[in-house]
Amino acid sequence: MSIRVLLADDQALVRTSFRMLIDSEPDLEVVGEAATGEEAVALARGTRADVVLMDIRMPDMDGLAATRAISADEDLVGVRVLILTTFEADEHVFQALRAGASGFLGKSVELSYLLDAIRLVARGEALLSPRATRALIAHYLTTPDRTSAPAPELTTLTDRERQVLDFVAAGLSNDAIAEQLHISPATAKTHVNRIMTKLGVRDRAQLVVIAYQTGRARPGARPA
Repeated sequence: MSIRVLLADDQALVRTSFRMLIDSEPDLEVVGEAATGEEAVALARGTRADVVLMDIRMPDMDGLAATRAISADEDLVGVRVLILTTFEADEHVFQALRAGASGFLGKSVELSYLLDAIRLVARGEALLSPRATRALIAHYLTTPDRTSAPAPELTTLTDRERQVLDFVAAGLSNDAIAEQLHISPATAKTHVNRIMTKLGVRDRAQLVVIAYQTGRARPGARPA
């Protein structure tokens, strides 16, 4: 079954280029195009897309607000949002991750990497661009005048689950976590899924945010 992709960008040329690229892959399929955030939310509901490639700067409802709306909709729990931005250090990217986006990419990304990124997000296996994303999150979480929602308590997590959370925050995949902890990839995936359930989040990107908010992850630190 093909991965269903929704394109949300106010530039028709960008959407056309992405459509041609994505539709050329046998396992990917563009199921809709949106020029505004409102259209993106409506089409996400109508097409049941697996992944939304979301530009931040769009008229009417912008990509940030559209990401929040999609993430808050219980009927769209399986829809992943991948933010596309001209500037990878844009402060809105962090806000989008907190709003429920699964990751972000710069629009200058290699086309082959974009295709792989769509597949990764659809699987929910790993946070995209982990090094850049961790740096971005660390920067905005340590900015004195930032505003953020209270971090959830980690008291419901077991010691092993906290350890797994640390590795997720470091950008490790399930396979890499399994290697570090000498467990099977399936067991690592089970731990990650349980952590997400206990903390009430939908994907690994939000786990990274929580790890920084709670102080378990720090700029430059490595998991024990």
